[in-house]
Amino acid sequence: MSKSDPAPLGPVQVGAEHVTTVQTRRAGTVPLRHTVPGLLRDPARTLVECGERSGGEVVKINLGSFRPFLITHPDHLQRVLREKSDNYVRAGDGLQWRPLKRLFGDGILGDGEHWTNSRQILQPLFTARRIDGLVDRLAVAIEESIDELAEPARTGEPVDMGDVQAQVVCSAIMRVFFADKISVPDAMRIMKAQDQIAWSVMPRILVPWAPLVAPMPGDRTFRRAVQLIDDLLMPTIRAARETVDEGTDDIISTLWRGRTEDGGRLDERQVRNDTVAMVATTTETTISVLTWLWPHIEQDPAIAARLYEEIDQVVGDQPVRREHLRELRYTRQVLDELLRLYPIGWLFPRTAVEEDIIGGVRIPAGSTLVVSPLITQRMSQFWDRPEVFDPDRFSPELVRKRPKYAHFPFGGGPHQCIGMHLFYLEATLIVATLLSRYRFRLSRPSVPGIKVAAALRPLERVEVTLRPVQGAAA
Repeated sequence: MSKSDPAPLGPVQVGAEHVTTVQTRRAGTVPLRHTVPGLLRDPARTLVECGERSGGEVVKINLGSFRPFLITHPDHLQRVLREKSDNYVRAGDGLQWRPLKRLFGDGILGDGEHWTNSRQILQPLFTARRIDGLVDRLAVAIEESIDELAEPARTGEPVDMGDVQAQVVCSAIMRVFFADKISVPDAMRIMKAQDQIAWSVMPRILVPWAPLVAPMPGDRTFRRAVQLIDDLLMPTIRAARETVDEGTDDIISTLWRGRTEDGGRLDERQVRNDTVAMVATTTETTISVLTWLWPHIEQDPAIAARLYEEIDQVVGDQPVRREHLRELRYTRQVLDELLRLYPIGWLFPRTAVEEDIIGGVRIPAGSTLVVSPLITQRMSQFWDRPEVFDPDRFSPELVRKRPKYAHFPFGGGPHQCIGMHLFYLEATLIVATLLSRYRFRLSRPSVPGIKVAAALRPLERVEVTLRPVQGAAA
């Protein structure tokens, strides 16, 4: 990485403020030879290496004709994601959003007026108070799904934890947040289609300058998967419009009933976009992140012992309920460490609306910025032994000392994921319910690598054999 000497600039316009003469420098560059070959071989490792090479400074990543700015330092991230979020937008033609917009369209995962309307309508469903009020309903739905593991546990038949978690999460979310308007089998088919989409868009994310009209690998898979999702969801969405009333508060009914800032209603296309987005965001994080839990705790008996001990003491042989969750403090630390290593929202690209200066580097209007929890959360500048799975990093005293944006798996500022609180409650319920009933042994006791897609996925399946805990709640 090369850096030029600081060069003085005259007055520049930054947002709405006139800034006097400041010392700025040109951004260093991570060379092409360190990026493209590595991105093709091992994208996750290469991206983290780019962060290490930056040393926390604002640099450019040389991808040939495309050279986005890489933002890794917590102070700089706070400026981009929170303090000046209006200047750094999720542009529809940006690095990641352009290929995914073909699935999600304008709405809760976009920006501008559509995002404002969707966020205003959906936010009340995801407040901490409301989610807390749903805990016991979620817990019962999760228990009923985990009941189905009794037979494979009795026979010793291995189970795929990715499939188990998908079944558990879909059963709970479809019941509690979609009022069973979407059946669990249909939700499972949507999950598989989303997995195909997440992988099929990677060629376009890695080659962001390619026009959408130019055919690329994965396009056919993408189109088939989107069509399947629409075939499954659109009849349900249209039927819900005819039956919506003030007494229903599931996601689809809420979207149809909601009012925009100007007093209007969402059209069918935006209700479709937001329904697809909410099915994905309320399920995908929990399903994927927890898959890495089991190999990590099997590899470290001390972590496993602390987790088992806490769950045994807090839950015992009773069903997991709301009053248990606040006592499962170490379980929360384990989840935070999983999210540090495997943030599902691993890439938050932004586009600069107006010129700005970050870390002494001039950011011209129209520039693309790469913001990645995967990178920052694995950088040795901000984390001791970042490659090691260590839930003690999230003890309260260490969290208080750490910069806020050293750990931001759900983004930050106005675009922070509205499902964050739901993830922690749901994941805690799943882990506590499973480990209060079962101990497990992995068929292959290695930690899967990372498959970089639109969302991170484990490279290999995680299969386990379950053994019932004596006296556990049935």
